[in-house]
Amino acid sequence: MTTMVTRAGWRARRPTSSYTQLPRARGVKVHYTGGYVSPKIVDDHDICLELMRTFQRQHIDANGWSDFAYNLAGCPHRRLLEGRGFGVMSAANGPGLNDDHYAILALVGSSGFTQPTDDLLHAVRDGIELLRKHGAGTEIKGHRDGYSTSCPGGPLYAWVRKGAPRPREAPAKPKPPKPVKVVWDGDVPRWPGRVLKHVGGAMMRGEDVRVWQDKMARRGWKLDVDGVFGEQSADVARGYRRATGLPAGDTVDKATWAMTWSWTPPPEKSA
Repeated sequence: MTTMVTRAGWRARRPTSSYTQLPRARGVKVHYTGGYVSPKIVDDHDICLELMRTFQRQHIDANGWSDFAYNLAGCPHRRLLEGRGFGVMSAANGPGLNDDHYAILALVGSSGFTQPTDDLLHAVRDGIELLRKHGAGTEIKGHRDGYSTSCPGGPLYAWVRKGAPRPREAPAKPKPPKPVKVVWDGDVPRWPGRVLKHVGGAMMRGEDVRVWQDKMARRGWKLDVDGVFGEQSADVARGYRRATGLPAGDTVDKATWAMTWSWTPPPEKSA
């Protein structure tokens, strides 16, 4: 999820004059920094903040503009940085063009860090969506559309030409199951609270499996004590349930677990 860095967060200077209001626009134009951006920016968010301050100094002190030129900026840490903000005109699109589109800057350069990361594209896309909520129309353009410039660079402009789609996010990795601990009451382990079973390739693993396997192996049943409830363990459970008169099945449920420590039938020859 993209987070917003306020002007105070990147230590912006106050604008030298008030902004021109722009309650509506045709859309958003995407820009890049141009020049060299250190590849270290991907791992160091402080570089993003310093770039913002550098551009603001240039825009105010060298260009004579009232403030940082862009409405928003997006960085490779999936953060949006507040520039001029919403509902006001930028100074980034070129003379006579700023009343048509808002402007968002992607912190990617023409050398060094040139290939926008997925998190940077997400941040820019989130900025576009926010600007749309504040009067921007549906157009998504590059700075070079209507103005003679290489901005926003080849890779970013190719993305803009596709409609600025969101990158595919990798599916969240499933959380590993909490390890099952076996609590002992003297020499008898308590029921661990889950049925041990083997379903296709989804083999159950854990300390409870190993404890049950160890007990069955000590009683003469042929199986590996490896903590994995595979086909071999299912076969032993099936034979043990049949030998003890428990309902047919190949799982170790609560009754089978209890019987494992309370009654010992001889192993079946086929087990």
